Amino acid sequence: MHTNPHSRKLRRQSTKPEQLLWMALRNRSLDGLKFRRQHAVGRFIADFACIECKLIVELDGAAHNIDYRRDERRDAWLGSQGYRVIRFMNEDVTHNLEGVVETIRQALAQTS
Repeated sequence: MHTNPHSRKLRRQSTKPEQLLWMALRNRSLDGLKFRRQHAVGRFIADFACIECKLIVELDGAAHNIDYRRDERRDAWLGSQGYRVIRFMNEDVTHNLEGVVETIRQALAQTS
């Protein structure tokens, strides 16, 4: 499998919320589904992607509050490719990991 060098760099520099969520998603921990982190989809890199369910999970920090139009265009393109994108703020993961995981589980159930 060809790995995007930028994806590898992002994996090495993951934020604390990304690390927390990855621990909950890795090794098919969530309903036996495989998630990938910092996975290239077209010209974009998704924070987390479940390819078989075509679900992308994005974590947003404060910078995303400023450039929401870019995120909207990105999400629209990913949607045109058949992906559903759900977003969480970093603080949601840090303070309510169980709730975030449950929301992801519900989104997976809707995409299956």
